[in-house]
Amino acid sequence: MPLELNALTVAAAVAWSTFLLWIAGAVWTLRGLGRQQPLISIGGDRLTAADAPLVSILVPARNEEHRVLDASVRSMLAQDYGRFEVIVVNDCSTDATGVILRAIAATDKKLHVIDGAEPPALWLGKPHALQQALEASRGQWVLATDADMIFAPTVVRTAMAMALDASYTAVTLIPHVDCFSFWERVFMPTFGWFMLMAMPVERVNDPERQESLGVGGFFLVRRAVLEHIGGYRAVRSEVAEDLRMAEILKRAGARLRLEYAPALLRTRMQTTLGEIWEGFTKNLFAGTKFSLWRAVAGALTILIFAVTPVFVALLCLVMLAAGKGSAWMELFIPVCAVWITQVLIFSAINRAWDVPVPYALAVPLGHALFVAILLNSAFRVASGRGVVWKGRRFYERAGVRPPSQGAAPGSTFTDE
Repeated sequence: MPLELNALTVAAAVAWSTFLLWIAGAVWTLRGLGRQQPLISIGGDRLTAADAPLVSILVPARNEEHRVLDASVRSMLAQDYGRFEVIVVNDCSTDATGVILRAIAATDKKLHVIDGAEPPALWLGKPHALQQALEASRGQWVLATDADMIFAPTVVRTAMAMALDASYTAVTLIPHVDCFSFWERVFMPTFGWFMLMAMPVERVNDPERQESLGVGGFFLVRRAVLEHIGGYRAVRSEVAEDLRMAEILKRAGARLRLEYAPALLRTRMQTTLGEIWEGFTKNLFAGTKFSLWRAVAGALTILIFAVTPVFVALLCLVMLAAGKGSAWMELFIPVCAVWITQVLIFSAINRAWDVPVPYALAVPLGHALFVAILLNSAFRVASGRGVVWKGRRFYERAGVRPPSQGAAPGSTFTDE
Protein backbone atom coordinates (compact mmCIF):
# COMPACT_ATOMS: atom_id res chain seq x y z
CA MET A 1 0.00 0.00 0.00
CA PRO A 2 1.42 3.47 -0.86
CA LEU A 3 2.62 5.45 2.15
CA GLU A 4 -0.03 8.17 1.63
CA LEU A 5 -2.90 5.64 1.60
CA ASN A 6 -1.56 3.89 4.68
CA ALA A 7 -1.32 7.21 6.55
CA LEU A 8 -4.84 8.17 5.51
CA THR A 9 -6.18 4.80 6.67
CA VAL A 10 -4.58 5.26 10.10
CA ALA A 11 -5.85 8.85 10.25
CA ALA A 12 -9.38 7.70 9.41
CA ALA A 13 -9.26 5.10 12.20
CA VAL A 14 -8.15 7.81 14.67
CA ALA A 15 -10.91 10.09 13.40
CA TRP A 16 -13.58 7.43 13.95
CA SER A 17 -12.25 6.87 17.48
CA THR A 18 -12.42 10.61 18.08
CA PHE A 19 -16.01 10.62 16.81
CA LEU A 20 -16.94 7.91 19.32
CA LEU A 21 -15.36 9.96 22.11
CA TRP A 22 -17.45 12.96 21.08
CA ILE A 23 -20.58 10.81 21.05
CA ALA A 24 -19.77 9.83 24.63
CA GLY A 25 -19.20 13.51 25.36
CA ALA A 26 -22.62 14.33 23.93
CA VAL A 27 -24.27 11.77 26.21
CA TRP A 28 -22.37 13.13 29.23
CA THR A 29 -23.28 16.70 28.28
CA LEU A 30 -26.99 15.97 27.94
CA ARG A 31 -26.91 14.07 31.21
CA GLY A 32 -25.22 16.98 32.95
CA LEU A 33 -27.61 19.56 31.52
CA GLY A 34 -30.56 17.41 32.49
CA ARG A 35 -29.40 17.21 36.10
CA GLN A 36 -28.57 20.91 36.30
CA GLN A 37 -32.07 21.97 37.29
CA PRO A 38 -32.44 25.73 37.87
CA LEU A 39 -32.94 26.71 41.49
CA ILE A 40 -36.19 28.51 42.29
CA SER A 41 -36.96 30.86 45.16
CA ILE A 42 -37.80 29.16 48.45
CA GLY A 43 -38.07 30.14 52.09
CA GLY A 44 -41.41 31.92 52.20
CA ASP A 45 -42.02 34.62 54.77
CA ARG A 46 -40.26 32.94 57.68
CA LEU A 47 -36.84 34.38 56.78
CA THR A 48 -38.06 37.88 56.01
CA ALA A 49 -38.51 38.73 59.70
CA ALA A 50 -36.05 40.73 61.78
CA ASP A 51 -35.15 37.70 63.90
CA ALA A 52 -33.61 35.78 60.98
CA PRO A 53 -29.93 34.81 61.44
CA LEU A 54 -27.71 37.75 60.55
CA VAL A 55 -25.99 37.36 57.18
CA SER A 56 -22.90 39.42 56.34
CA ILE A 57 -22.43 39.95 52.59
CA LEU A 58 -18.72 40.53 51.88
CA VAL A 59 -17.78 42.31 48.65
CA PRO A 60 -14.21 43.01 47.47
CA ALA A 61 -14.21 45.89 44.96
CA ARG A 62 -11.18 47.03 43.01
CA ASN A 63 -11.39 49.41 40.03
CA GLU A 64 -15.05 48.68 39.32
CA GLU A 65 -16.03 52.17 38.11
CA HIS A 66 -16.72 51.14 34.52
CA ARG A 67 -18.60 47.94 35.32
CA VAL A 68 -21.85 47.35 37.20
CA LEU A 69 -20.77 48.28 40.73
CA ASP A 70 -23.75 50.54 41.47
CA ALA A 71 -26.34 48.05 40.18
CA SER A 72 -24.56 45.16 41.89
CA VAL A 73 -24.41 46.69 45.37
CA ARG A 74 -27.95 48.03 45.13
CA SER A 75 -29.21 44.56 44.18
CA MET A 76 -27.60 43.19 47.35
CA LEU A 77 -29.18 45.90 49.46
CA ALA A 78 -32.59 45.10 47.93
CA GLN A 79 -32.75 41.59 49.42
CA ASP A 80 -36.03 40.56 51.03
CA TYR A 81 -34.14 38.58 53.66
CA GLY A 82 -34.92 39.79 57.15
CA ARG A 83 -31.52 40.59 58.62
CA PHE A 84 -28.33 41.29 56.75
CA GLU A 85 -25.46 43.73 56.29
CA VAL A 86 -23.33 44.48 53.23
CA ILE A 87 -19.64 45.16 53.77
CA VAL A 88 -17.72 46.37 50.73
CA VAL A 89 -13.95 46.72 50.80
CA ASN A 90 -12.64 49.35 48.41
CA ASP A 91 -9.48 47.41 47.60
CA CYS A 92 -7.04 50.26 46.91
CA SER A 93 -8.91 51.29 43.76
CA THR A 94 -7.35 53.92 41.51
CA ASP A 95 -10.66 54.98 39.95
CA ALA A 96 -14.00 56.28 41.28
CA THR A 97 -14.98 53.01 42.98
CA GLY A 98 -14.81 54.60 46.44
CA VAL A 99 -16.90 57.59 45.37
CA ILE A 100 -19.63 55.32 44.01
CA LEU A 101 -19.67 53.21 47.16
CA ARG A 102 -19.87 56.17 49.53
CA ALA A 103 -22.74 57.65 47.52
CA ILE A 104 -24.71 54.41 47.94
CA ALA A 105 -23.81 54.15 51.63
CA ALA A 106 -25.23 57.62 52.23
CA THR A 107 -28.66 56.28 51.24
CA ASP A 108 -28.65 52.89 53.01
CA LYS A 109 -27.32 52.20 56.50
CA LYS A 110 -27.00 48.46 55.77
CA LEU A 111 -23.98 49.24 53.59
CA HIS A 112 -20.60 49.63 55.30
CA VAL A 113 -17.65 50.73 53.16
CA ILE A 114 -14.08 49.96 54.21
CA ASP A 115 -11.00 51.48 52.61
CA GLY A 116 -8.82 48.42 52.28
CA ALA A 117 -5.08 48.12 52.77
CA GLU A 118 -2.61 46.70 50.30
CA PRO A 119 -2.12 42.96 50.82
CA PRO A 120 0.87 42.04 52.99
CA ALA A 121 3.48 39.44 52.12
CA LEU A 122 2.08 36.02 51.17
CA TRP A 123 -1.42 37.43 50.55
CA LEU A 124 -3.21 38.04 47.27
CA GLY A 125 -5.62 40.93 46.90
CA LYS A 126 -9.04 39.29 46.93
CA PRO A 127 -8.49 36.94 49.91
CA HIS A 128 -7.02 39.88 51.84
CA ALA A 129 -10.01 42.08 51.04
CA LEU A 130 -12.38 39.29 52.11
CA GLN A 131 -10.48 38.84 55.39
CA GLN A 132 -10.74 42.56 56.12
CA ALA A 133 -14.48 42.43 55.44
CA LEU A 134 -14.85 39.31 57.60
CA GLU A 135 -13.13 40.99 60.54
CA ALA A 136 -15.50 43.95 60.26
CA SER A 137 -18.63 41.80 59.99
CA ARG A 138 -21.01 40.50 62.64
CA GLY A 139 -23.08 37.84 60.87
CA GLN A 140 -23.65 34.26 61.95
CA TRP A 141 -23.43 33.47 58.24
CA VAL A 142 -20.94 34.95 55.79
CA LEU A 143 -21.65 35.39 52.09
CA ALA A 144 -18.62 36.11 49.90
CA THR A 145 -19.49 37.57 46.51
CA ASP A 146 -18.11 39.80 43.73
CA ALA A 147 -18.78 43.40 42.78
CA ASP A 148 -20.12 42.40 39.37
CA MET A 149 -22.87 40.06 40.59
CA ILE A 150 -26.52 41.04 40.21
CA PHE A 151 -28.73 39.49 42.92
CA ALA A 152 -32.42 38.73 42.56
CA PRO A 153 -34.29 39.99 45.66
CA THR A 154 -34.91 36.43 46.90
CA VAL A 155 -31.46 34.86 46.45
CA VAL A 156 -30.16 35.29 50.02
CA ARG A 157 -33.44 34.07 51.51
CA THR A 158 -33.37 31.04 49.19
CA ALA A 159 -29.77 30.12 50.03
CA MET A 160 -30.37 30.52 53.75
CA ALA A 161 -33.52 28.41 53.58
CA MET A 162 -31.53 25.64 51.90
CA ALA A 163 -28.72 25.87 54.45
CA LEU A 164 -31.01 25.86 57.49
CA ASP A 165 -33.52 23.28 56.28
CA ALA A 166 -30.91 20.69 55.31
CA SER A 167 -28.14 21.65 57.76
CA TYR A 168 -25.66 22.59 55.07
CA THR A 169 -22.40 24.16 56.17
CA ALA A 170 -22.00 26.07 52.91
CA VAL A 171 -24.15 26.89 49.89
CA THR A 172 -22.59 28.09 46.64
CA LEU A 173 -24.56 29.13 43.56
CA ILE A 174 -23.71 29.12 39.85
CA PRO A 175 -24.95 32.35 38.20
CA HIS A 176 -26.20 32.99 34.72
CA VAL A 177 -23.31 34.46 32.71
CA ASP A 178 -24.32 37.21 30.28
CA CYS A 179 -22.52 36.96 26.93
CA PHE A 180 -22.97 39.84 24.51
CA SER A 181 -19.74 40.27 22.52
CA PHE A 182 -18.38 37.92 19.85
CA TRP A 183 -15.53 36.58 21.98
CA GLU A 184 -17.74 36.04 25.01
CA ARG A 185 -20.12 33.98 22.89
CA VAL A 186 -17.26 31.96 21.44
CA PHE A 187 -15.28 31.36 24.63
CA MET A 188 -17.61 31.34 27.62
CA PRO A 189 -19.71 28.31 26.53
CA THR A 190 -16.44 26.42 26.04
CA PHE A 191 -15.37 27.25 29.57
CA GLY A 192 -18.81 26.34 30.89
CA TRP A 193 -18.73 23.00 29.06
CA PHE A 194 -15.37 22.06 30.58
CA MET A 195 -16.73 22.84 34.04
CA LEU A 196 -19.86 20.78 33.36
CA MET A 197 -17.80 17.81 32.14
CA ALA A 198 -15.19 17.95 34.90
CA MET A 199 -17.37 18.70 37.91
CA PRO A 200 -20.99 17.45 37.69
CA VAL A 201 -23.22 19.05 40.31
CA GLU A 202 -24.35 15.71 41.77
CA ARG A 203 -20.75 14.71 42.54
CA VAL A 204 -20.04 17.95 44.35
CA ASN A 205 -23.20 17.49 46.41
CA ASP A 206 -22.35 13.90 47.34
CA PRO A 207 -20.68 13.97 50.80
CA GLU A 208 -19.05 10.61 50.05
CA ARG A 209 -17.10 11.99 47.09
CA GLN A 210 -14.04 14.24 47.15
CA GLU A 211 -15.12 16.49 44.28
CA SER A 212 -15.73 20.08 45.34
CA LEU A 213 -16.53 23.35 43.64
CA GLY A 214 -16.96 26.83 45.06
CA VAL A 215 -18.29 29.80 43.10
CA GLY A 216 -16.73 33.06 44.23
CA GLY A 217 -19.73 35.05 43.08
CA PHE A 218 -21.94 33.46 45.75
CA PHE A 219 -20.36 31.43 48.54
CA LEU A 220 -22.39 31.29 51.76
CA VAL A 221 -20.65 29.73 54.78
CA ARG A 222 -21.54 29.35 58.45
CA ARG A 223 -19.26 31.78 60.29
CA ALA A 224 -18.17 29.36 63.01
CA VAL A 225 -16.97 26.91 60.37
CA LEU A 226 -15.16 29.59 58.38
CA GLU A 227 -13.36 30.82 61.48
CA HIS A 228 -12.49 27.22 62.42
CA ILE A 229 -10.36 26.86 59.30
CA GLY A 230 -8.76 30.27 59.78
CA GLY A 231 -11.08 32.44 57.72
CA TYR A 232 -9.71 33.60 54.40
CA ARG A 233 -6.17 33.10 55.72
CA ALA A 234 -6.67 29.51 54.63
CA VAL A 235 -6.69 30.68 51.00
CA ARG A 236 -4.50 33.78 51.35
CA SER A 237 -2.21 32.97 48.40
CA GLU A 238 -4.83 31.32 46.19
CA VAL A 239 -5.79 33.02 42.94
CA ALA A 240 -8.77 30.62 42.72
CA GLU A 241 -9.70 31.08 46.34
CA ASP A 242 -13.26 29.84 45.82
CA LEU A 243 -12.15 26.45 44.46
CA ARG A 244 -9.62 25.99 47.24
CA MET A 245 -12.07 27.09 49.94
CA ALA A 246 -14.60 24.49 48.77
CA GLU A 247 -11.89 21.83 48.80
CA ILE A 248 -10.75 22.73 52.33
CA LEU A 249 -14.30 22.83 53.67
CA LYS A 250 -15.30 19.50 52.15
CA ARG A 251 -12.13 17.72 53.24
CA ALA A 252 -12.73 18.98 56.76
CA GLY A 253 -16.18 17.42 56.81
CA ALA A 254 -18.41 20.34 55.83
CA ARG A 255 -21.71 19.72 54.07
CA LEU A 256 -21.38 21.65 50.82
CA ARG A 257 -24.29 22.32 48.45
CA LEU A 258 -23.86 23.54 44.87
CA GLU A 259 -26.86 24.74 42.86
CA TYR A 260 -27.44 26.26 39.44
CA ALA A 261 -29.30 29.55 39.94
CA PRO A 262 -29.63 31.47 36.63
CA ALA A 263 -32.93 33.09 37.67
CA LEU A 264 -31.51 34.31 40.98
CA LEU A 265 -27.99 35.42 40.12
CA ARG A 266 -26.27 36.77 37.05
CA THR A 267 -22.99 38.34 36.03
CA ARG A 268 -20.91 39.34 33.03
CA MET A 269 -17.42 38.05 33.64
CA GLN A 270 -15.31 39.68 30.92
CA THR A 271 -16.47 41.75 27.96
CA THR A 272 -13.58 41.83 25.47
CA LEU A 273 -10.93 39.44 24.16
CA GLY A 274 -8.32 41.31 26.19
CA GLU A 275 -10.30 40.94 29.41
CA ILE A 276 -10.94 37.25 28.71
CA TRP A 277 -7.23 36.70 28.05
CA GLU A 278 -6.14 38.48 31.24
CA GLY A 279 -8.88 37.07 33.48
CA PHE A 280 -8.46 33.44 32.49
CA THR A 281 -4.67 33.66 32.33
CA LYS A 282 -5.02 34.41 36.04
CA ASN A 283 -7.10 31.28 36.68
CA LEU A 284 -6.52 28.42 34.24
CA PHE A 285 -3.14 27.19 35.48
CA ALA A 286 -4.55 27.26 39.00
CA GLY A 287 -7.30 24.97 37.70
CA THR A 288 -4.62 22.34 36.99
CA LYS A 289 -3.32 22.79 40.57
CA PHE A 290 -0.24 24.40 39.08
CA SER A 291 0.81 21.13 37.44
CA LEU A 292 2.80 21.79 34.28
CA TRP A 293 2.32 18.27 32.96
CA ARG A 294 -1.45 18.49 33.49
CA ALA A 295 -1.57 21.81 31.65
CA VAL A 296 0.47 20.55 28.68
CA ALA A 297 -1.36 17.23 28.50
CA GLY A 298 -4.71 19.00 28.67
CA ALA A 299 -3.73 21.46 25.96
CA LEU A 300 -2.52 18.70 23.62
CA THR A 301 -5.68 16.66 24.22
CA ILE A 302 -7.91 19.59 23.35
CA LEU A 303 -5.86 20.40 20.25
CA ILE A 304 -5.96 16.83 18.98
CA PHE A 305 -9.56 15.99 19.70
CA ALA A 306 -11.34 19.35 19.51
CA VAL A 307 -9.37 21.67 17.21
CA THR A 308 -7.53 19.51 14.69
CA PRO A 309 -10.57 17.69 13.15
CA VAL A 310 -12.05 20.81 11.55
CA PHE A 311 -8.71 21.67 9.88
CA VAL A 312 -8.34 18.09 8.66
CA ALA A 313 -11.86 18.34 7.21
CA LEU A 314 -10.87 21.49 5.33
CA LEU A 315 -7.71 19.77 4.04
CA CYS A 316 -9.83 16.84 2.83
CA LEU A 317 -12.09 19.20 0.92
CA VAL A 318 -9.09 20.80 -0.77
CA MET A 319 -7.65 17.41 -1.75
CA LEU A 320 -10.99 16.15 -3.03
CA ALA A 321 -11.41 19.32 -5.10
CA ALA A 322 -7.98 18.62 -6.55
CA GLY A 323 -9.15 15.20 -7.68
CA LYS A 324 -7.30 13.08 -5.18
CA GLY A 325 -8.36 9.54 -4.34
CA SER A 326 -11.32 8.21 -2.36
CA ALA A 327 -9.11 7.70 0.71
CA TRP A 328 -9.50 11.41 1.38
CA MET A 329 -13.27 10.95 1.41
CA GLU A 330 -12.89 8.08 3.88
CA LEU A 331 -11.06 10.51 6.17
CA PHE A 332 -13.40 13.42 5.51
CA ILE A 333 -16.51 11.54 6.68
CA PRO A 334 -15.36 10.88 10.29
CA VAL A 335 -13.69 14.28 10.83
CA CYS A 336 -16.78 16.00 9.49
CA ALA A 337 -18.89 13.84 11.82
CA VAL A 338 -16.70 15.01 14.73
CA TRP A 339 -17.31 18.66 13.86
CA ILE A 340 -21.06 18.14 13.45
CA THR A 341 -21.21 16.40 16.84
CA GLN A 342 -19.31 19.31 18.41
CA VAL A 343 -21.77 21.76 16.90
CA LEU A 344 -24.76 19.78 18.18
CA ILE A 345 -23.28 19.59 21.68
CA PHE A 346 -22.58 23.30 21.81
CA SER A 347 -25.97 24.13 20.36
CA ALA A 348 -27.38 22.64 23.57
CA ILE A 349 -24.78 24.44 25.70
CA ASN A 350 -25.48 27.75 23.96
CA ARG A 351 -29.22 27.42 24.53
CA ALA A 352 -28.53 26.87 28.24
CA TRP A 353 -26.32 29.98 28.29
CA ASP A 354 -28.68 32.12 26.17
CA VAL A 355 -26.02 32.39 23.48
CA PRO A 356 -27.27 32.39 19.86
CA VAL A 357 -27.06 28.83 18.54
CA PRO A 358 -25.09 29.74 15.35
CA TYR A 359 -22.06 30.49 17.54
CA ALA A 360 -21.79 26.72 18.01
CA LEU A 361 -20.28 26.63 14.52
CA ALA A 362 -17.21 28.36 15.97
CA VAL A 363 -16.58 25.72 18.64
CA PRO A 364 -13.02 24.89 17.38
CA LEU A 365 -12.13 28.57 17.78
CA GLY A 366 -13.36 28.54 21.38
CA HIS A 367 -11.27 25.47 22.14
CA ALA A 368 -8.20 26.94 20.41
CA LEU A 369 -8.51 30.12 22.51
CA PHE A 370 -8.85 28.01 25.67
CA VAL A 371 -5.62 26.17 24.80
CA ALA A 372 -3.76 29.41 24.09
CA ILE A 373 -4.83 30.95 27.41
CA LEU A 374 -4.03 27.77 29.35
CA LEU A 375 -0.52 27.57 27.91
CA ASN A 376 0.05 31.29 28.49
CA SER A 377 -1.13 30.93 32.09
CA ALA A 378 1.15 27.93 32.69
CA PHE A 379 4.14 29.63 31.06
CA ARG A 380 3.80 32.90 32.94
CA VAL A 381 3.40 31.27 36.35
CA ALA A 382 5.94 28.45 35.87
CA SER A 383 8.56 30.84 34.46
CA GLY A 384 8.14 33.28 37.35
CA ARG A 385 7.02 36.12 35.09
CA GLY A 386 3.71 36.26 36.92
CA VAL A 387 0.22 37.23 35.84
CA VAL A 388 -1.59 40.55 36.05
CA TRP A 389 -5.11 41.24 37.28
CA LYS A 390 -6.57 44.71 37.85
CA GLY A 391 -3.17 46.32 37.93
CA ARG A 392 -1.58 43.88 40.38
CA ARG A 393 1.10 41.38 39.39
CA PHE A 394 1.39 38.14 41.33
CA TYR A 395 2.85 34.65 41.11
CA GLU A 396 6.06 36.20 39.88
CA ARG A 397 9.39 34.85 41.01
CA ALA A 398 10.02 37.63 43.53
CA GLY A 399 6.48 37.81 44.86
CA VAL A 400 3.72 35.55 46.15
CA ARG A 401 4.23 32.11 44.63
CA PRO A 402 1.58 29.46 43.94
CA PRO A 403 0.74 27.64 47.16
CA SER A 404 1.66 24.07 47.90
CA GLN A 405 -1.19 21.78 46.95
CA GLY A 406 -0.85 19.61 50.02
CA ALA A 407 -3.71 18.27 52.08
CA ALA A 408 -6.23 20.60 53.58
CA PRO A 409 -6.28 21.10 57.33
CA GLY A 410 -6.76 17.77 58.98
CA SER A 411 -9.14 18.85 61.72
CA THR A 412 -12.81 18.25 61.29
CA PHE A 413 -15.86 19.89 62.71
CA THR A 414 -19.56 19.43 63.09
CA ASP A 415 -22.38 21.87 62.59
CA GLU A 416 -24.12 22.78 65.78
